[in-house]
Amino acid sequence: MSEQAREAPQRRAEGPLRLGTRRSKLAMAQSGLVADAVRQVTGRPVELVEITTYGDVSREHLAQIGGTGVFVTALREALLRGDVDFAVHSLKDLPTAQPAELALAAVPVREDARDVLVARDGLTFAQLPDGARVGTGSPRRMAQLNAYARSHGLTIETVPIRGNVDTRIGYVRKGELDAVVLAAAGLNRIGRIDEATDFLSVDTVLPAPGQGALAIECVADNASLVAALGELDDPYTRAAVTAERSLLAALEAGCSAPVGAFADLLADGQTVKEMRLRGVVGTTDGSTLVQLSTTGPVPGTHDQAMALGRELAAEMLAKGAAGLMGERAH
Repeated sequence: MSEQAREAPQRRAEGPLRLGTRRSKLAMAQSGLVADAVRQVTGRPVELVEITTYGDVSREHLAQIGGTGVFVTALREALLRGDVDFAVHSLKDLPTAQPAELALAAVPVREDARDVLVARDGLTFAQLPDGARVGTGSPRRMAQLNAYARSHGLTIETVPIRGNVDTRIGYVRKGELDAVVLAAAGLNRIGRIDEATDFLSVDTVLPAPGQGALAIECVADNASLVAALGELDDPYTRAAVTAERSLLAALEAGCSAPVGAFADLLADGQTVKEMRLRGVVGTTDGSTLVQLSTTGPVPGTHDQAMALGRELAAEMLAKGAAGLMGERAH
């Protein structure tokens, strides 16, 4: 082997790490935060490589294009081709089955998992007028918002919308909708959380499984990169989102199905004692919801977190959840 050939891989290893990201403003903001953290733990420069995914260019509603994987596939293909070294995803966009050739190297500390309302005139959800038009592209949000409105004697009309944060908030600013519902984490990451007019408690609207968390992925056989990225992993966040996604998988639902799930830690003073997992599935008109929770020891392993999700899913299916999943796109 020539001297040059021997040096080439070494130069690649020490060059900038290439981070694959979607092009949206939110994805770029998330990836920028991760790039800074990776620079700190590796001491290496990180460059962002923008990749367009099917979910970014399709104008169809997520429920119609199958939801799962539409924002992820192009990034994963770039990883497998070697075009990028690692990728950052919104964890709620990841399909629940993890491909063997890719490692979920890190799940950093979760942002605020709640949904927020951005309404005209600074209105909270309880202050919305009867018949208010509320925009969201998520069957999960529609089901719970309609159920919440119904329980408070309100009638709302949920309107399916798509688009980035600017587009969605624009519907309210232009007077086309009374309010839109967005993820708090996204608004936080792009510095616009002050535009939220109401934070929807997880007791009112359970978030999507994995909402507010990021996934950092790389090829599984790059052990040194897996280890370096692993420095950014938060074991509590990973246990929580693993349980939530296990529930989703056991209900056989993609990210466009009307499923909410949230795992949180129950502490006794400073000591974390238990993890509570809550799940909900419902019809989009909110007329029927199956909502259950389970509490157990904080999972110490991946398998224990998976088991927590499967157990709750089994209880939900026994209570009729399967019949409410019929609105999925196949």
